[in-house]
Amino acid sequence: MKFLKSQISNLIFLFVIAILVILQTRKPIQVFLNKGFALISPSIENKEKLTKLSSYDWKLKDEQGQVFDFETVKGKVVFINFWATWCPPCIAEMPSIQKLYNDYEDKVVFLFVTSDPYSEINKFLDKNKYTFKVYRPINRDSNLFEVPSIPRTFLIDKKGNIIIDESGAANWNSEKVQKAIDELLK
Repeated sequence: MKFLKSQISNLIFLFVIAILVILQTRKPIQVFLNKGFALISPSIENKEKLTKLSSYDWKLKDEQGQVFDFETVKGKVVFINFWATWCPPCIAEMPSIQKLYNDYEDKVVFLFVTSDPYSEINKFLDKNKYTFKVYRPINRDSNLFEVPSIPRTFLIDKKGNIIIDESGAANWNSEKVQKAIDELLK
C-alpha cells in the first residue's frame, strides 16, 4: 500500500511539473498563483526612513509621441507602475490597479511604464478593458527609479518622498492604500 501511495504522489508531482513546463498552460497558472499574492496590501514606508526623489529628470513618451516630462509632477501625488504585458505578477495586480485608477484618476498622477511595443500594449489594454494611459521611457540612462524586476510600483507624496516602494504583485485597491492616498491628498 505504501508503494502505491508513493507512486501516486510521484505521478502527481510529474503532472504538475509537466503542466508548468508546457508554455500554453504555464502563464495562466502563474497569473492564477500571483493573484493570491496580489491579495496582500503593499507596505507603507516608515516616515523616519522615507527616501526622497533626488531629481525629476525623467522623460516618458506616449503612443502618439507626446513627451511627458516628470518635472511636471512636482507638488503632486504620483503613482508609478513598471510592468509588462507578458509578466504574470503584473497581469495579476492590474485589476486592482485599474480600480484604484478609476477612483483617483482626477486626483493622482498615474504613470504606467513599460518597454513593450504599443502593438502588444494596445492588445493587452483592449482585451482587459483597461483605461489608463501607458508610457515608454525615453532616457533609459535615468537611474531615478532602480527597477531590476517587475512589477515595481511607487507611490510618491507631494514633497517627493517615496511612501510606497513595492516589488511584486499587490492589492492596490486595498483600504490601506486608499487611506494612504487620501492622507497624501489633504
